[in-house]
Amino acid sequence: MYLNKALIFGNLTRDPEIKALPSGIKVASFSVATNRVWKDKDGKKQESADFHNIVVFGRQAEIVGQYIKKGSSIFVEGRMQTRSWDAQDGTKKYRTEVIADRVQFGPRAGSGTSTQSDTSNSSKKFDSAPETDNGGELKYPEEEINVEDIPF
Repeated sequence: MYLNKALIFGNLTRDPEIKALPSGIKVASFSVATNRVWKDKDGKKQESADFHNIVVFGRQAEIVGQYIKKGSSIFVEGRMQTRSWDAQDGTKKYRTEVIADRVQFGPRAGSGTSTQSDTSNSSKKFDSAPETDNGGELKYPEEEINVEDIPF
């Protein structure tokens, strides 16, 4: 069995870019920064940041474009995917992205001190996982999303 799962909690580094596939499905792309802090062998505090490219499809893409902006905190659950293309200069380019299955907004910036109830009320969760019918069987969307149709 194989597992491809990514869980990212961080802050947006830029406003989401919203585009549409030829089929009309909305696509949002944005970058999320995460940081880590540790002590080196001399006991000095070290810090580093990582940047993750995120892609969201469908209704979640529309909602992301409407409600979040640069600096917003967000939790993304999805899978890693690397795509490649030939650049105009003839070189092969690669981009690794998290294809989001679920997006959950974090607490709003500037909301002051927040309690557990404040956080749960100000966060929104959107799930694009396949629906189930009455028999518990998964119902997948009719249309497959072709990675080649993504306009960025």
